[in-house]
Amino acid sequence: MNEYENNKRPYSSKVVDGDDRAPSRAMLYAVGFEKEDFEKPQVAIASLWSEVTPCNIHLDKLATEAAKGADAAGGKSLTFGAPTVSDGISMGTEGMKYSLVSREVIADSIETVVGAEGMDGLVAIGGCDKNMPGCMIAIARLNRPAVFIYGGTILPGCAMVKGEKKDLDVVSVFEAVGKHAGGEFNDSELHTVESCAIPGAGSCGGMYTANTMASAIEALGMSLPNSSAQAAVGDDKLMDCFDAGAAVMNMIEKGIRPSDILTRKAFENAITVVIALGGSTNAVLHLLAMAHAANVELSIDDFTEIGKRVPVVADLKPSGKYVMADLVRIGGTIPLMRMLLEAGLLHGDCMTVTGKTMAENLANSPLYYPEDQKVILPLDKPKKKDSHLRILYGNLASEGSVAKISGNEGLSFTGRARCFDSEEESMKAILDGQIEAGDVIVVRMEGPKGGPGMREMLGPTAAVMGRGLGDKVALITDGRFSGGSHGFVVGHITPEAFVGGTIGLLKDGDTITIDAENNEINVDLSEEELAERRAAWTQPEPRYRRGVLAKYAKLCESASKGAVSDAGL
Repeated sequence: MNEYENNKRPYSSKVVDGDDRAPSRAMLYAVGFEKEDFEKPQVAIASLWSEVTPCNIHLDKLATEAAKGADAAGGKSLTFGAPTVSDGISMGTEGMKYSLVSREVIADSIETVVGAEGMDGLVAIGGCDKNMPGCMIAIARLNRPAVFIYGGTILPGCAMVKGEKKDLDVVSVFEAVGKHAGGEFNDSELHTVESCAIPGAGSCGGMYTANTMASAIEALGMSLPNSSAQAAVGDDKLMDCFDAGAAVMNMIEKGIRPSDILTRKAFENAITVVIALGGSTNAVLHLLAMAHAANVELSIDDFTEIGKRVPVVADLKPSGKYVMADLVRIGGTIPLMRMLLEAGLLHGDCMTVTGKTMAENLANSPLYYPEDQKVILPLDKPKKKDSHLRILYGNLASEGSVAKISGNEGLSFTGRARCFDSEEESMKAILDGQIEAGDVIVVRMEGPKGGPGMREMLGPTAAVMGRGLGDKVALITDGRFSGGSHGFVVGHITPEAFVGGTIGLLKDGDTITIDAENNEINVDLSEEELAERRAAWTQPEPRYRRGVLAKYAKLCESASKGAVSDAGL
């Protein structure tokens, strides 16, 4: 049954209609309602604005435009806030353990407000990494007409570094830390990079997690065309927000709900676009969580199957040359999706928030990028002929793991384990010069339960690059990686160390082989040796026993299932 078929206000009418609802109306008069507003569909504008990160510093202005769009189309907008944390600021500290947890907190917060207040539709506006999947999980749970708006990409910073003018971004700063530790940068050069890399509002500039998830959501059909490929500051983004407010009212009128859009085919489209763009490994974690919220069957193995037929065509950072602003300049994501559709790699019959199918949205879009551009390569001359996202199994990851293999680092690596029970321990060893060519850095007790919260290892991976070891060592973890990480890295190793996974049984010197051709990750130990180590293993004490981190550790599922917190309820 579609609640919107005979009533465009199926939720707000229960809150504000009738003599007995006079107290509710009285409260709303105080926040600016006029008498006629009670007859309009109520549209929630969930803004993740905050001053804690440049990703979100401008979202209040975008929320204002979205509210104007909803009001102009005949709705009554109500704006509220939801929390966000900054990965870039908390990275490498205990605070980063709250990052993935914030995805669940955001989803719970938006669901709570919209459900409690009886909103008929929703516009959710996010910038930083966990904002996007958090908003989408709430949208899927609520299943009310909704549009997601991406806050937009930051422009690159620029500075003179060692006499050469260079474009910079947040990863440049992390890698500069490694260069400073190795003696390549002096104090002044490190300061130059850190003070110039991030020039203003917007999310991290490469094809890191924010831009990856924004593109995935557009491919899902849950944001307006090209919403994912706009600069944070500019008229295009303001118009996108106004149009999104109006689009929700159109969805209410037509009775289009997220469940009509978030289908199995739509998630296949999202995976396809993520692969084509060379997107973040976090897309695996978040798309699984979003599919769970939408009651769509999706597994890590789907990334393998789709990856066999989809090439990587974007030459974007971290493993490529360009940033999202360069993709915006040449036309954004629409021409890419048109290319993929024409090649039979996208499902064109999927419904979108425009009220039209993906194919209809793309029908009038330009098929080709400018001839002289080098950001998006032809499908028949790709950067990589199949997916960079590799799902690896083996005796080190019986439930799977996720690697990002661009091709730059080779397809296999064998080395000796150097084991660390926290990110901080590994980082100290890297910066102190204790890691050598041929090492496999093992960072464990950083999984969803063990961390808790599954921290990103951008600090260690960037320090490895900064010290010139990017093609000489590997790093594996039961934690995860920032979209800015690159090199021979494998994350999401499951089972994690905290629950007795093999990664928790490793010792320094064990031989580890990562094989990205056969999608395997193994330690050279016999079953007898592993059984003996397992028998001697005892589960560590939880690091947190109270508060949000303890609740998440208690409730969360394995990373191979999206690390969601409500699967077992």
